[in-house]
Amino acid sequence: MTAVIDLRSDTVTQPSPGMRQAMANAEVGDDVFGEDPTVRRLEERVAHLLGKESALLCPSGTMANLIGVASATRPGEEVLVDCESHILHYELAGTATIAGVQLRNFDGHVAGCPTPAQLASLQRLADPDHEPRTALLCLEQSHNRRGGTVTPVTELRLASDAAHRMGLLVHLDGARLANAAASLGVPMTELSDCADSVTFSLSKGMGCPAGTLWVGSAEARRRAHTWRKRLGGGMRQVGILAAAGIFALDHNLDRLPDDHRKARQLAATLQSIPGLRVDLQAVQTNIVLLETDEDANLIVARAQQQGVLTVPFSAHTVRCVTHLDVSGEDVAEAGERLQSVFAA
Repeated sequence: MTAVIDLRSDTVTQPSPGMRQAMANAEVGDDVFGEDPTVRRLEERVAHLLGKESALLCPSGTMANLIGVASATRPGEEVLVDCESHILHYELAGTATIAGVQLRNFDGHVAGCPTPAQLASLQRLADPDHEPRTALLCLEQSHNRRGGTVTPVTELRLASDAAHRMGLLVHLDGARLANAAASLGVPMTELSDCADSVTFSLSKGMGCPAGTLWVGSAEARRRAHTWRKRLGGGMRQVGILAAAGIFALDHNLDRLPDDHRKARQLAATLQSIPGLRVDLQAVQTNIVLLETDEDANLIVARAQQQGVLTVPFSAHTVRCVTHLDVSGEDVAEAGERLQSVFAA
């Protein structure tokens, strides 16, 4: 039987034996009472890693982003997001249905970051009787729907400074923040410093079974904690998940450039196929977008028959994601199989 190579997402990774052992040995307590020592260690470590005062462990990135938006806004206000952002496309309008805010879109650069001029063009009149108050700018690094691309720190800082001058807070969806930092060759603090709050996922390139941290100021954490409870995110002996996060920080953080090299390897293998377009310049992290003349669902089905799992990203776009559970040899094999898929 042909071995299956799973390139659907970096969320499909399995906890390694070492991670499982760390989880089994974790010291735990009731986190709702603030008594889980392993959770506290993880939160303190991630806050320090991102240069913020506090962190809060949440079950998922969607919840952490919603907490980031809800704790920084009031119902009836407005949030600025890139038109391809994860918050807009993949979080089931939670910002509207739960936080009570509307999303206003802009079309950012390749990596979804607006220019100061773009932000200025979105400036509302100070007319509370007719217009909502704009309260928050949401950024994303790396940017999922834009192919894992990354905004340089200088451009990110310009957008953040412009937003702050407009009186906005800034939230950074950093689900793959570590990938972005590795791509730029900078500490994660260079990116997180551009935002008032940040999310940091453990379940993507870090290889953990679950968990995302909201990170920000100590004052904002009080509001974030309230929102986590309101959303049903209060967990009990969750040190078993926090231990996985600590293990990942120790063992899986520095290896992220390996995933980026594997993504470029795959892209280079596929770039010359007729009817397929792969932008090598856009392969900056661990995501490869394949633009095809054929129906993306058809390509995904054919690839599955060849033992390669991918996902449709639009009518004519297929996404592949490299991660710690696929080797360079797996990627080479996947490239060969996909070549036959597109030649069919």
